Order: sequence, then C-alpha cells, then structure tokens
Amino acid sequence: MTFAIKLLPSTLLARIMLLIALLLVTGQYAALQMFNYFEREPRAAAAAVQAISAVNLTRAALLAARDDRRLSLLNELSHTEGIRVFPLEIFEEVEPLPDDPVITLIAEKIRAQLGEGTVISINHLGLPGLWVSFSIDNADDRADFWVVIPKVRTERPAPWQWLGWGTLILILSLGGAYLIAARINRPLRLLALAADQVAHGKPVQKLPEEGLDELRRVSQTFNEMTDALARLDSERRLLLAGISHDLRTPLARMRLAVEMLPEADSLKPGMVQDIEDMDDIIRQFLDFVRGIESELVEAVDLNLLAQGVVDRYLRSGKAVISRLNAVPAVAMRPQAMQRLLTNLLDNAFAYGRGPVEIMTGTDRENIILSVMDRGPGVPEQEISRVLRPFERLDTARGPEGGSGLGLAIAGRIARLHGGALSLHNREGGGLEVRMTLPV
Repeated sequence: MTFAIKLLPSTLLARIMLLIALLLVTGQYAALQMFNYFEREPRAAAAAVQAISAVNLTRAALLAARDDRRLSLLNELSHTEGIRVFPLEIFEEVEPLPDDPVITLIAEKIRAQLGEGTVISINHLGLPGLWVSFSIDNADDRADFWVVIPKVRTERPAPWQWLGWGTLILILSLGGAYLIAARINRPLRLLALAADQVAHGKPVQKLPEEGLDELRRVSQTFNEMTDALARLDSERRLLLAGISHDLRTPLARMRLAVEMLPEADSLKPGMVQDIEDMDDIIRQFLDFVRGIESELVEAVDLNLLAQGVVDRYLRSGKAVISRLNAVPAVAMRPQAMQRLLTNLLDNAFAYGRGPVEIMTGTDRENIILSVMDRGPGVPEQEISRVLRPFERLDTARGPEGGSGLGLAIAGRIARLHGGALSLHNREGGGLEVRMTLPV
C-alpha cells in the first residue's frame, strides 16, 4: 500500500488529472460493456436468422436438384454465397461450443427453429466458420450434411471505430478537465507559495481574492492573517526596540558609576560583568527586532567568512578548532551569516566545556556548517523548544543568564537563506548545532 502511494504524483493538479482519467476510462469501459450486453441479443438473432436461412435454402435446393446437378449446385453456393456443404459422418467427433455468450445465444436460436437434434460447431475440422447440421430424407434413405457459414457472418468485427471515437472523447475530456483543474489549482499554488514566504520571513503580496466562493474565502482569510501577523510583528519589534533603547541610558549611567568606584572594591568586577551581560542581552533584543531582510545578497565563500569569525575568537583567547572543508560559494547576506556564526559560537562557549569545534562540508544537495561543544547537551524532547525565541533550559544547559534569543536568531537567519538549523546531541556528551544551506 505504501509503495502504491509513493507511485502517485505529489501535486494536486496531477492527482486530479489522474483521477479524472481513471473515471473517464472506467466510464468508457462500462459503456462499452453495456453496449455489448444490449447489442448481444440482436446480433445473435441476426446471425441465427442467417444460419437458419442458409440451412433451409441449402436443404430446399438439394432436395429440388437432380442427383447429377447437386455437385454443380454446391460449387455455385460456395463461390457466390461463401456457403460450403459437407457430408456429416455418423461417428464424427464434434468439439463442444466455446464458452462465448453470443455463440451460445446463436446456438439456442438455431436449435429452436431447426430442432434440438441440430448439431452446431465452430471451426470444425480446422475450417473457420459456423457449422450447422441438417438432414435430407429421401424415399430410400436419410443423408446428413454440414452447412458451413463463413466466419465473417457470425462474428462481429473489432470495434476500431468505437475505440477511435472513445479515444478522441477521452482526450477532449482530459483537455477540458485540465483547464478546470488548473483554474482550481492556481489559487492553491499561490497560497502555498505565499505560505512558504511567510515561513521564511519574507514579505508577502496579497493573494487575489477571486474565483470560486470557497477559494476566494481562503485567499481573503489568508490575507487577513498575514496582515495580522505583520501588525503583531511590527508592534513586537517596536516594543522590544523601545525597551532596549530606554535601557541603554540607565545602563550607561550605571557603567559610569561603577567605573568611578575604587579598584579595591570587591563588588566592582561583578557589577561590571552584570552590566556587560545586560548590555549583551539588549544587543540580542535589537538584533532580533532589527531584521536582516534588507541586507544585499552576494556570492560568499562560507569558509572565508567562518575563518574570519574564528580568528576574532582566537585573538580574544578563546579556543576554537576549525575544520573547514571545501564548499562552493553561495548567495547569502554576509553580515547576517556572521551574526549566525557569532551566536552559535557564543552559545557553545556559554554552555559547553573544552574547545569549541566548527566544521564545514557538503552532501549531495546542501552545504553543512556545524558548531560543536562538549557541554551537557539538550534532552531530546526539548530540542524543538530551545529553537523558539525566549526559551531557555536551565536544567540542561546550565544556569548562566541569557535572553533565549541566540538560537532563535540563528534559526531565523538560516530560514531566510532557504536553509534550516537543527540540534543533535553528540556521542560522549555535548551538542552539535547544524546549519544546512541548499547549494
């Protein structure tokens, strides 16, 4: 069953066309069978009348002809009418009639007119045709004969004309069905494309609200939904941007006040670190609401970009192991991709132990970039949750502070480039954050 489903086309238009074609073929076949059924009786009756007439005329001619003229009479019947007459032997073996409804009906009608003792055969002695027995009773003896009626008179020719017309009707019906199905499929295709753009965070044009009532209602509802999402996203961006901007001023005053404390104050290093953490959280808020869609796209070597980010971490004294394999240059937003790498590396340093590894490579269809650490990892049932904004797992990845936006921003950037971000627990402990980009 699963294999049969895999053989079906994947698009709605193709499945509609396949269903319509199957229905048309089934209807044509059913109509042909019904025609054969209702045409069987008159065809059998006509063939039986021909056979009975041939037998009666042949018997009458043989009875009326002189003995010395019978041979010439039989030759004339054979040449002009195609009817041949053979003597019927007493012990002659006769094969039963084939299991054909038309032949059975013909035999029944012939026996009803000529008598139940009439012997009927098809293609007897290797000669094609309908064989019907009859008897001639003379004064002295009785003679039995076969009348062989040519095959063309008892069998209906192949309905090539019907098949031709049926094929033409099927083609015209499929053409009309394609126009109807394409008209239905077009708004659904536009809806699928628009939904894909929404999923990747791209601006969406309004769908045309036209066509059938149901499809027009779907397009109208989708347009209302995208408008509501746009308003919600705009309000959220405005709120986060306003809060982040308002917090920058008191943070700056706090930093200035802390810097004025004497160096011997034991609270000063902790306060400085807290202020830097808060400033980093505010920076992530701004990154999340600022958007990256407006950045220009250009062909970039991901290895060069990754190596530049790794060098900055190495200069700051952080241990990063890079294993960069050859990858093709792809179209991307360079600043956005740097932000993605920075977020992944910061997340690995915040929650992992030991050196962080960054690796690039390719498979058949994608470029793969992985950032790996040796931290506690993430429970399998919680992996999808940590990719959502403002989600943190205190019990899994440690009690360190954070906004819960690092992975969400990285996932958003990956989706904007047509890729995806996924998390995988490593053997021996640790987490691998894997980004795939289509080549």
